[in-house]
Amino acid sequence: LEDIRKLAKVFDRLLEQGHTLVLIEHNLDVIKLADWVIDLGPEGGIGGGLVVAMGRPEEIVLAEDSHTGRWLAPLLERKVAPPAPRVLSMVSEPSPFPAQLAL
Repeated sequence: LEDIRKLAKVFDRLLEQGHTLVLIEHNLDVIKLADWVIDLGPEGGIGGGLVVAMGRPEEIVLAEDSHTGRWLAPLLERKVAPPAPRVLSMVSEPSPFPAQLAL
């Protein structure tokens, strides 16, 4: 958990300097710190590639098809003050990108 704290401090400094951060992350302790999450799935490989949910971490836990949301929910329950409610953005259409890219 100490490595996550160090990363979070570095991220905060970069953001304070006006940088934008885009992370591809599976660690729930990092995901819960995000301003915005794009959850791809619902499974990996051929069973994935769709946008299952988009929003703040507190919104991702409300998405029924989000495995990330199910695992993230207990971590967010430990927060003291809940965020202001926002509308959950869900995309249920397949991505226009091919499921597999050949290079």
